[in-house]
Amino acid sequence: MTLIDSSRYLLERLLEVFTVILLLALTAIVVGAVAFRMLGSSIAWYDEVASIGLAWLSFYGANLAALKRAHMGFPGLVSHAPAAVRTTLFVASEVIVIGFFAVVALYGYRVLEVLAWDSLVSLPWIGLDVTQSVIPISAALFILCELLSLPMAWRKMRSGVNSEAEEIEAAIRQAEEDLEEHRA
Repeated sequence: MTLIDSSRYLLERLLEVFTVILLLALTAIVVGAVAFRMLGSSIAWYDEVASIGLAWLSFYGANLAALKRAHMGFPGLVSHAPAAVRTTLFVASEVIVIGFFAVVALYGYRVLEVLAWDSLVSLPWIGLDVTQSVIPISAALFILCELLSLPMAWRKMRSGVNSEAEEIEAAIRQAEEDLEEHRA
């Protein structure tokens, strides 16, 4: 296993664990808030913290999708194009995506300097710079995820592999195996 492959694997596991923790925490907050409301009481910080938790889950989940190359694209269209067009589209899309997230990371970081003096309304001891740090951090992580998954994506693109068709075929094989196992 190469250094890139092992780094990709480690980052994938870390992002999976972190997103599951975020999902469980968000679920606990929502269930707890519903329970408190049913008992006639309300948690003052629920709305603010739940919306931040959902944003964090979305941002870090997008990083995981980027690492797995599961974000939106047109793999069927690209895989059927001539090799020169595939290469051009691939390079252009990588430059655009990485450039976009570099800008988001830069300006997301600059915004943190402005937010350093403000805090949550319901929990004034938590600064907005902490809650909004997800923007530059996840943008930088997105770039890292793109770069770590780039060699595999390049190989697939060069060979004309349609990743969507690959996933569909794998899902069909898994369903057939499950059906055979269930029948046995």
